[in-house]
Amino acid sequence: MSVSGLDQLEARVSQEMAWLNLPPKAWVPERANVLDVAVIGGGVLGLTALAALRRVGIENIRGFDRAPAGREGPWVTYARMETLRTRKEAAGTALGIPSLTFRAWYEAQFGVEAWNALGLIPRQQWMAYLVWYRRVLALPLVNDTPVTAVVPEGDVVHVTAGSETLTARRVVIATGLDGLGAPSLPDVAHRLPPRFRAHGADMIDMAALKGRRVAVVGAGASAMDNAAAALEAGAATVDIFVRRPDIPRVDKFTGIGSQGMTHGYLGLPDALKWAFMVEGERAQIPPPRHSVLRVSRHANARFHLASPLLDLSETNGEVALTTPKGRYAVDFVIFATGFSVDFAQRPEFAALDGRVRRWRDAYTPPADMTHAGLASMPYLGPAFEFLPRAEGDNVGHVHCFAFPAVPSHGKITSGVPSIGEGAMRLAQGIARSLFVEESALHLQRFHDYTTPELLGDEFTDADAGEPPHV
Repeated sequence: MSVSGLDQLEARVSQEMAWLNLPPKAWVPERANVLDVAVIGGGVLGLTALAALRRVGIENIRGFDRAPAGREGPWVTYARMETLRTRKEAAGTALGIPSLTFRAWYEAQFGVEAWNALGLIPRQQWMAYLVWYRRVLALPLVNDTPVTAVVPEGDVVHVTAGSETLTARRVVIATGLDGLGAPSLPDVAHRLPPRFRAHGADMIDMAALKGRRVAVVGAGASAMDNAAAALEAGAATVDIFVRRPDIPRVDKFTGIGSQGMTHGYLGLPDALKWAFMVEGERAQIPPPRHSVLRVSRHANARFHLASPLLDLSETNGEVALTTPKGRYAVDFVIFATGFSVDFAQRPEFAALDGRVRRWRDAYTPPADMTHAGLASMPYLGPAFEFLPRAEGDNVGHVHCFAFPAVPSHGKITSGVPSIGEGAMRLAQGIARSLFVEESALHLQRFHDYTTPELLGDEFTDADAGEPPHV
């Protein structure tokens, strides 16, 4: 491992940014004790948003994350995959600067041959890259600081972060998969005492499952990751219960992924956006092949298809799980059942509840294409801003740069490849709105600008002091 290689890369980052004249000069008029933008979340979305805001000349910004430094996001906390699922060449975080890519970071330390031999990115290395990305760009992120209130009022938003309340002109919610809600559990899960169940995004003590019988509910990537982690921790058995007759096999969105989709989806009419999303939800995203093989290589792993949960109960420390195919005795249940959009589950966003337009407020689908989950998602404007349910409400000063943006903006906030395009869309939209908001001041600056380009000594008037020639 070459430290000097990383030093050389960091020098190249500085050189490339200088060649691109980055960051540009700050241009937003200062307001005393008011941030231009506050970013909630310091994971990959939050960091890329901060970098993009700087790239458009918005400097008075600050990010907040509740986690300690180096533990933002899921990568070294509750994520249990061995590698990222996206291809290693994905360069979304780099914002078009080659030396900021994961590939540049990796090759600087381990060499080109190691890069060529790398399959997918190990999640711990991805976290290490994000730590470096934050450091080399000197991004203004404050750790160990949970945000407990976001309150739009007038032309600003009040944000309570840690022990202080700040004022910002715009707020970006960059909180990932559970951006506007909480882990989703089916109603039947609540029939079990909490000590017998967990959500796949919880901090589960996998070592405590050694020798125990574990059930995993779900068929997606998270289900496979949790099942594999339990098996590798020494679980006696792991039963995976899938409500569908088969595990999804085709990723529809990967099949049509392109720059056209990235940039074009936003321009689609609502009916077409809805058609894409409903079809995607019905097909579901399959777990990666290597994630399923990580589970199935264990002889004590069992897949149960067409097995929705009908009942759960606990007696004397044993859980009885009932499906249409029978009754199973287990010791612990992990629900890999996704996340909901529910402001009531997020006290920090309580002031937004009922004020934000949802898809159900904006679009009524045909009867055979209804979908309650999609209908609950926020219906966002072109810069990821919330749109108000009531005219005149300023919830539009809050932007949702998180997973719930997908129905409005496409899969631009749900994976690494398009994060950069999404972050620039966000930053440029915020820049536009801030400029328009203070257009009168900018016009006055235009009128007041009197610095001369010419000083009067650059030329002489050939006819000065002479009568005109006839």
